[in-house]
Amino acid sequence: MKCPYCGFRESKVVDSRPAEEGTSIRRRRECIECGRRFTTYEIVESLPLVVVKRDGSRQSFDRRKVLDSMLRACEKRTVPLERLEQLALEIEQGLQNSLDREITTDMVGQLVLEKLWKVDEVAYIRFASVYRQFKDLKAFTTELERLMAGK
Repeated sequence: MKCPYCGFRESKVVDSRPAEEGTSIRRRRECIECGRRFTTYEIVESLPLVVVKRDGSRQSFDRRKVLDSMLRACEKRTVPLERLEQLALEIEQGLQNSLDREITTDMVGQLVLEKLWKVDEVAYIRFASVYRQFKDLKAFTTELERLMAGK
């Protein structure tokens, strides 16, 4: 790491600690040449995820949108906010770990359904009714029967 004071290219790490809720590492360094100390931050470089919508348009993946949709599905339910935040993070991490940089809204919706299935049946049905766009009562009933058979 290049010293910001003298430009020397070698330094030693004198202290490391997590920063920003564990998403980066703060390092205190000391220049080998001049002895002055400076701080650097190390973060994981992530490639942007692009979501391909049903109409073919593209936009950057936004974990907040996933969380908001789960919050709406869980409205007046006993699912803690922290649990939903964890689920949204798990979804984002799973997508980041895949090799695909472009994902469809169907893929995202399916992942949300899988997570909600394990957390709250009512929230699952609420989300499914919007995500799967039930056309009639028969489609809704079929999904309810599938839920009841799976639990």
